[in-house]
Amino acid sequence: MAVPSKRPRWSPFAALSHAALFVWALLVIIPLLWTFLASFKDNTEIFGDAWTLPGAIRWENWARAWETAHVGRYMLNSVLVVAVSTAGTMLLGSMAAYVLARYRFPGNRLIYYLFVSGMAFPVFLALVPLFFVVDQFGLLNTHTGLVLVYIAYSLPFTVFFLAAFFRTLPASVAEAAMMDGCSHTRTFFQIMLPMARPGLVSIAVFNVLGQWNQYLLPIVLLSGDREKWVITQGIADISTIAGYEADWPGLFAALSMAIFPMLVVYIVFQRQIQSGLTTGAVK
Repeated sequence: MAVPSKRPRWSPFAALSHAALFVWALLVIIPLLWTFLASFKDNTEIFGDAWTLPGAIRWENWARAWETAHVGRYMLNSVLVVAVSTAGTMLLGSMAAYVLARYRFPGNRLIYYLFVSGMAFPVFLALVPLFFVVDQFGLLNTHTGLVLVYIAYSLPFTVFFLAAFFRTLPASVAEAAMMDGCSHTRTFFQIMLPMARPGLVSIAVFNVLGQWNQYLLPIVLLSGDREKWVITQGIADISTIAGYEADWPGLFAALSMAIFPMLVVYIVFQRQIQSGLTTGAVK
């Protein structure tokens, strides 16, 4: 005898939460869609009916933003800076989180809480002393200085997230590896890191998104050399110029080019992000 399937009951709270998510999705998707469509319009269409489709697909707006507004150079700089800083953040953050999560030594909790306290410190409060520190090291207006600041800025949340994740991994696996003759370093890189892959992917994507969209730090540390500007500085400059030259299609094309890579990153790693966020809670 077939057992009838149980359908989930819709409570008022579930219906309200789904409605809120739907509204939130519209608030996010509609501006993105409008920006993308506006990148193919001309000024007359942009300032006319906002919801009309472009009369033609004007790829010249994208070409003008890429070449004349130097979006290509700014995007390449951002890719370089974010790639190096994310790699450094993940390497240093995972090692620090693993040691703090799996080893007991005097000062363990103190070091952990110092890392965690970094999340409560707004970055704009440190801009002035940070400027002078980077200047004293001779790294002002260099990508190296910006990368090091990005790593320091991203480490607190990375250590906080990964330390909690490493605590969920079974200690028996590491103990078996040590009994087989693995050193601490080999156990970490060859045994524990692959097991922590969901958490590593999740926090890496969060770091990429946060560093790609960072504006305050580049505007302070790279303000003197336009050749080294990152994409957020370039977009801000295009926005200022567009007000005088009336090149709003170029501005929206530049915005679309800045948004598109992050959408691709999130779509590609969406399942890994969800897995990394739920694995630690389930185990």
